[in-house]
Amino acid sequence: MTHTLRRTVALALLVGMTAVGTVACGSSGSVQTPSTVSGAPGGKLTIGISFDQPGLGYRDGDTYSGFDVITATYVAQALGVPKENITWQRADPADREKLLQDGDVDLVFSTYSITDERKQQVDFAGPYFLAHQDLLVRRNETDITGPDTLGGRVLCSVTNTTSSAYVTANFLGEIQLVEKPRFSDCVAALAASEVDAVTTDDVILAGFAAQPEYKGKLKVVGKGFTDEFYGVGVPKGDTEMVAKVNDALKQYIADGSWKAALDQTVGPSGYSIPSPPTPGSV
Repeated sequence: MTHTLRRTVALALLVGMTAVGTVACGSSGSVQTPSTVSGAPGGKLTIGISFDQPGLGYRDGDTYSGFDVITATYVAQALGVPKENITWQRADPADREKLLQDGDVDLVFSTYSITDERKQQVDFAGPYFLAHQDLLVRRNETDITGPDTLGGRVLCSVTNTTSSAYVTANFLGEIQLVEKPRFSDCVAALAASEVDAVTTDDVILAGFAAQPEYKGKLKVVGKGFTDEFYGVGVPKGDTEMVAKVNDALKQYIADGSWKAALDQTVGPSGYSIPSPPTPGSV
């Protein structure tokens, strides 16, 4: 992991994202209808996503929205699967590997960082996005400016995440780490002053900070300290699916849809959108 890259994260992410199936996103372009990749299987897909990450994977009744959802829909269409043949499955961080191993989902798009440890259990296509681990704190907090200022504080993260693993490996002993099942649980605990900070990827934290119940109460520190390459989880050994998803992701980036989807879902926050990574490179 590199400690030198930084992203400035603003706090005004629009939570009223465009629902799946809507492709227009203003002057920055539109998400295109993809061409099917060679050997696309068609049929149906069950796809695991986050249900509680505004701007990335979010469920509101029967509506699913966010960058991961748009990306998954595009990839499914490139695989010959229309959006009406997608079944969305909740994929919390602690459950992602098991969902793939048990055959409960075909693919996982849920801010799923590619790591060597996870590659022992599942395969990955991608990456399709680069984020950075950061901290979320209460608005009036001035002493917490990075992980090295958390000594004696209570930090919340989620079980089976790279965020939790990084803190455990580098700071445990100085920091009291509390782990919860979902980031929404950590953010609620922060707002209630039960913990001093929450850590995960900057783009996820920005979405929570901008939710109506937290806007003006919480802030992102804005000093990212790791690199997190988001990949698509694929059942272990399905190299054919990995290749097809990578072909779809390359098309997604090349035809402008990747940038259009980010402009639509993440861009309004002021988040500095990075250059696209190269699928198959990590």
